Amino acid sequence: IRLLAPPAGEFLPHESSAKLALAEKFGMSFDYISHRVNELNEVNPMLGHRGVRLSISYPEIAEMQARAIFEAAAQVVAEGDAVDVEVMVPFVGFKSELDDQVALIHQVAAEVMAYRKINFDYKVGTMIELPRAALTADEIAETAEFFSFGTNDLTQTALGMSRDDVGSFFRKYTEKDILSRNPFSTIDQVGVGQLVKIAVDRGKSTRPDIKLGICGEHGGDPASIAFFHAVGLQYVSCSPPRVPVARLAAAQAALADEDDD
Repeated sequence: IRLLAPPAGEFLPHESSAKLALAEKFGMSFDYISHRVNELNEVNPMLGHRGVRLSISYPEIAEMQARAIFEAAAQVVAEGDAVDVEVMVPFVGFKSELDDQVALIHQVAAEVMAYRKINFDYKVGTMIELPRAALTADEIAETAEFFSFGTNDLTQTALGMSRDDVGSFFRKYTEKDILSRNPFSTIDQVGVGQLVKIAVDRGKSTRPDIKLGICGEHGGDPASIAFFHAVGLQYVSCSPPRVPVARLAAAQAALADEDDD
């Protein structure tokens, strides 16, 4: 389960009616709510106050999510079923960021297990979405029990291209043979793909049994899946409509390996 990743601004009211409703609910003035909304809005939110940064600034957000996850896990165990809980911290660039959040998550898990008088296993990992995270994966793997490569953001941050705005120039790039494929649809193996491979190798050097996967639109692209299989990723996660294609591509990649053997 990935903890909240969007920028802070996406959780804020922007319409006057929504601001007024929030002000009335909390007994605050409309002007104060408007002022706080303006303070929290960002010029470049996708590289701003989001993911782990938001949870470090407001730990109650991460605590709330962790408690909900572990309360649900405790309920399932109480009903006699097994659980396999994985909590994923997004947008980590520094090991110290992950250390901060893992300590909080462990604390909440201990509180829930003590209160419920139930024990359950869980893992805490991170998304590799930033070039620095990929390059320092050996350090991050000291804390993270698994990696999920968020290749949408990793592509944005590695190429310096906005996924939302690439359409404004991509046609010219294809006409001039600068790019043959949209890098947000098919992984850029030479650039972004190498960051994935570096992170896999360095993560395994610290934690040989680390679980590795990919989460994003590339998870439903056959060419990308073949690459991910080749570099050692163990699973893909993609949007529901892409699941049949992803399953077929993963099977074909595995069979190609057997043929090579």
